[in-house]
Amino acid sequence: MGDKGQTHPGAAGRAQAADHPQSVRNVVLVGHSGSGKTTLVEALALTAGAVNRAGRVEDGGTVSDYDDIEHRQQRSVQLSLVPVEWDGIKINVLDTPGYADFVGELRAGLRAADAALFVVSASDGVDGSTRMVWEECAAVGMPRAIVITHLEAARADFEEMTRICAEAFGADDPDAVLPLYLPLHGPQAPDGHAPVTGLIGLLSQKLFDYSTGERKESEPGEDELPLIEAARNRLIEGIISESEDETLMDRYLCGEQIDVGTLIEDLERAVARGVFFPVLAAAPASDGARQGLGTVEVLELITRGFPTPLEHETVRVTTIDGKPRELKPCDPDAPLVAEVVKTSSDPYVGRLSLIRLFSGTLRADQTVHVSGHGLSDRGHEDHDVDERIGALSTPFGKQQRPVSHVIAGDLACVAKLSRAETGDTLSAKDDPLLMEPWQMPDPLLPLAIQAHSKPDEDKLSQGLSRLVAEDPTMRLEQNQDTHQVVLWCLGEAHADVALERLRSRYGVQVDVVPHRVSLRETFAVKSGGRGRHVKQSGGHGQFAICEIEVEPLPGGSGIEFVDKVVGGAVPRQFIPSVEKGVRAQAARGVAAGHPLIDVRVTLLDGKAHSVDSSDAAFQTAGALALREAASDARIHLLEPVAEVSVLVGDDFVGAVMSDLSGRRGRVLGTEQTPGGRTVIRAEVPEIEIGRYSVDLRSLSHGTARFSRRYARHEPMPPQVAERVREEAREAS
Repeated sequence: MGDKGQTHPGAAGRAQAADHPQSVRNVVLVGHSGSGKTTLVEALALTAGAVNRAGRVEDGGTVSDYDDIEHRQQRSVQLSLVPVEWDGIKINVLDTPGYADFVGELRAGLRAADAALFVVSASDGVDGSTRMVWEECAAVGMPRAIVITHLEAARADFEEMTRICAEAFGADDPDAVLPLYLPLHGPQAPDGHAPVTGLIGLLSQKLFDYSTGERKESEPGEDELPLIEAARNRLIEGIISESEDETLMDRYLCGEQIDVGTLIEDLERAVARGVFFPVLAAAPASDGARQGLGTVEVLELITRGFPTPLEHETVRVTTIDGKPRELKPCDPDAPLVAEVVKTSSDPYVGRLSLIRLFSGTLRADQTVHVSGHGLSDRGHEDHDVDERIGALSTPFGKQQRPVSHVIAGDLACVAKLSRAETGDTLSAKDDPLLMEPWQMPDPLLPLAIQAHSKPDEDKLSQGLSRLVAEDPTMRLEQNQDTHQVVLWCLGEAHADVALERLRSRYGVQVDVVPHRVSLRETFAVKSGGRGRHVKQSGGHGQFAICEIEVEPLPGGSGIEFVDKVVGGAVPRQFIPSVEKGVRAQAARGVAAGHPLIDVRVTLLDGKAHSVDSSDAAFQTAGALALREAASDARIHLLEPVAEVSVLVGDDFVGAVMSDLSGRRGRVLGTEQTPGGRTVIRAEVPEIEIGRYSVDLRSLSHGTARFSRRYARHEPMPPQVAERVREEAREAS
């Protein structure tokens, strides 16, 4: 790594297409908003020679639309790719959003990457959502490293922040989270702050001075070596403890001086295995400088310590009908298997699909099979279609640099795949395959919308279908009960971005309306009703009379119809007509316009006419009888109740339980889980948790998450039911 003290003249630049998986590194940047991820990407691109001055690409554009305010905003909420080259290695840097609402983009980045850089601000520390992502990476064994930024802040303390990172990320082994370098400080400013001007390698014991804008290596003075002795010894012990050479620790404890080259090789292997997590420091280059502090060290860590795509655990692949299929890991000559990790729309080239190749080789103008399954519940239809690949390219800011082919392990953009959506699998048309999908967060914030005008109504359906094709974390619902179009989102920011994309990309203006839950009605007591439909106005008349009894049933029983007519009072051919009329009226509601459920309707008696009775007449009589029975009975308004499971840190358990109680929730129990967290299970009326995803995030400082599923409908409290009825009357 950079601690070897090497420099790399001419060994960098803008990445070309990779020729072998061994020469690719796929790295995702993770961190909360404002931690400095995008600034770090800029600094790495500058140091790697992909741009020739801060923020600028060689042809005068920007490294990734940084001169465009709108695109800056877009970059802050979506996954982006910046490929650079260092030491002959193509590095695909995936910059992810730091906002919790866009965790779907983060998950896509984790899926496409082989290692993760966690970017932590020295002035802000580690937030709860970043810790949760670290645990996700740990669960799958993804190699990780930590980069501390914002060292220029007045109260920044690298040593203290390293300690905080070890506590946050090293729960199992704090000695696995250790710095490879310590910062060197320049002269102290009048305010007492001494800026960081360089780094000192703990293994090589060399100084790397960045004060001139160029990395310069030198030997430390005798007075500087004692300053790093304790940190160096701890680092060496941490590396040796993770070494695959079981004799190394014994040799070290016996006083043997372990060769630095051996330590670095063991360090690189431990990082690649995901058992050691080095801490580095980085800062952007100053105006006119060519290299930002620590950027060379970060690039060397990526190229030498992070694994190649060949070491990526093979993703489960099946045939279209679900039969397992074994593939060699990341073989360019194997059958084609690629995944769409991001879908976006470009105003000039149309739909762009960012893909990660896991197997095979993809060429421009090749015909592939596109398989999409498993997201039909979110408004995505299952599909199996053949499509012709358009242009292949590697992105760099607003530019798309054409490439002729892409090999296994690499990432690229494919133009004009009209049916491919995020999460879809691309495979050979004569050998269609399907990859196991990655875990998508469940959208839990409903956004009810309606077209602003008639022209918008004509474009709304197409605009929504394109929107959900780009973002699998969004769910589209056409609610048959409330007749609302509902976009389910991950949070308010997610919803705002969705509305803006509808307006700016697809020219659809919508209005947000209050979201309604699917209420029901039922009889609280037994009641009877008589339906009389008799009309004579010349010609054929209408005659039908029926008497019914309605009684409540247990929840979940639906509507039960019973025939107890005797003596042929209602002819047999008209009894189904009565039932049809009853069920039609029940679907329309009998009190507040909500469907009637959980009742038994018994047909007791009636009358018919030999000429004027008809199917339609008895349908009308059945509906009238049910309405009359409801007019003399107490009708319960039923609300949907959800089973809610909240995973929250122990510090917030009391606040969350109190909040659930305030939402008319019933806490069913709690369960301790590893990592100092608790699962709270409760039943809560759905009308009370419309904005719970937003409120819970605020309540727990972004550290809690929850899931929900429909349990049943149950009676509303009278005062709540009356308020709902009043709101319905005002709306009508």
